[in-house]
Amino acid sequence: MLFSSYFRHPNVIILTTSNITRAIDVAFVDRADIKQYIGPPSAKAIYKIYHLFTSIISPATQILDLSFVDNDVTHCSLELKKIAEKSYQLSGRTLRKLPFLAHALYSKAQTITLEEFLNNLSMVVDKQFKEKRIFAQLVKKKRANVIF
Repeated sequence: MLFSSYFRHPNVIILTTSNITRAIDVAFVDRADIKQYIGPPSAKAIYKIYHLFTSIISPATQILDLSFVDNDVTHCSLELKKIAEKSYQLSGRTLRKLPFLAHALYSKAQTITLEEFLNNLSMVVDKQFKEKRIFAQLVKKKRANVIF
C-alpha cells in the first residue's frame, strides 16, 4: 500500500518521530530512505520559543530578537538569553509548556511585569531540571511512580 501510494503521490513525504530511539523497530528503520536524528533545540531556538510568550505577558515591553546590547533597553532580552541557554537539553514540547507553568506556579497576581515573568520562567526551568534529576535517580533505583 505505501509503495503504490508513493507513485500516485510522489510529492508526499511521510514523517515519524520518537523520543525513544532505541525502541524503534529495526525493520521499520531499514525501510526509511532517509534517517535523520534531530536533537534538542539550540539556545537560539529556545530563545525564539520563549520570545513568542513574552508578548503575552507584556505587549508594551520589547524583547529584542537576538540583538544584544548591554543597556537598560536590552536588560530583559539578555535575561531571556540566559534563561534560554540554561534551558538547553529540554525538549521542544517541554519548552512550550514552561512559560505557562511559570505563570501558573509562581505568579501571585493575574497580571505581572515582564521582569517578574522572566524570574518565574527561570525558576520553572530550574525546577524542570531538578525534577528530571530526581526522576532519573528513581528510575535507576527502580522506584519511580509516575503520576500524570
